[in-house]
Amino acid sequence: MPLVKGINSAKKSVEILIFRFDRTEIERALANAVSRGVFVHALIAFTNRGGERNLRALEMRLLAAGVTVARTSDDLVRYHGKMMIIDRREVYVLGFNFTYLDIEHSRSFGLITSNRKVVHEALKLFEADTKRQPYTPGLSAFVVSPMNARKELSAFIKGAKKQLLIYDPEISDPVMIRLLEERGKAGVEIKIIGRLSHGGANMVVRKLPQMRLHTRTIIRDGRHAFVGSQSLRALELDARREIGVIFQDIKVVARFSHIFREDWSVKEQLAQPGVKEELPPAAKVAKKVARAVAKELPPVAPVVEVTVKEVVGDTADVELNTEELEESVKEAVKEAVKQAVLNVVEDMAPPHESPKEAR
Repeated sequence: MPLVKGINSAKKSVEILIFRFDRTEIERALANAVSRGVFVHALIAFTNRGGERNLRALEMRLLAAGVTVARTSDDLVRYHGKMMIIDRREVYVLGFNFTYLDIEHSRSFGLITSNRKVVHEALKLFEADTKRQPYTPGLSAFVVSPMNARKELSAFIKGAKKQLLIYDPEISDPVMIRLLEERGKAGVEIKIIGRLSHGGANMVVRKLPQMRLHTRTIIRDGRHAFVGSQSLRALELDARREIGVIFQDIKVVARFSHIFREDWSVKEQLAQPGVKEELPPAAKVAKKVARAVAKELPPVAPVVEVTVKEVVGDTADVELNTEELEESVKEAVKEAVKQAVLNVVEDMAPPHESPKEAR
């Protein structure tokens, strides 16, 4: 695993930002690094949905192994970035957590770079968040929410001339959707694997079949790409700590583009007779629970009608499309429940061991 290989290569230091974590081999590599005399500093999220107990237990184990542990502040809704810095010379910016579900059963990407400017900026952010001090962005290519993400990702999208290939679990920010629609009207081909909450003029959207989607990646004109942890939605752009990077590397971007085309074509292949979509176990559980919860929902239209009258008054002429409203609420509940169940399953899953480790 590249992550373990990176930790094992460290000579002086490992600085790692953790949101979710259940990989025993990575934990073991961090402990081994300490025993070699490497300074290991772990910055652990103060909370994650349903997983606080696991985070606190991880803190205790890392402290016992000699790792220096700090906890993020609680000034943001969530510290959701995933990053690791080796010997202050190489930075890993990841779209996935250090978990079995993300690494083994999800589509996600990460970038390893030794670009000095990116490494410097990553170190500056890590130090600021460790000391709970303000961070001021100094590099447009290093995308940090809520500091410069909206600005830099808007500029990145506006710069598209021919094509945008996007992986995103949820695009819902109105301003970002409007920018995408404008690019589409200008003749830019836009393909999205994931979910678009509304709009979608001049865009083609598909779900990722067969596996969970957990990357936020944008490929622009086959030459530039963004990879990170922030979706194009207001919460992740404006209220959480998210980390990403914009880069230009022809070989890496070509590899991302190739994977996107393969994922895009899988949907077409599944449409053939006799081909069925297989979901990973956690996704199956989440989907089943979401359907059951949505099915048991009481009608919401009467409640909405009463609330609207309370807000705008009885004299207002407001006509609701009850069928559309009910369907929209059910879909929103399904998505929320699905994600919540996936997070709980991930937190409860036992640490994964490979066959060699088990022996």
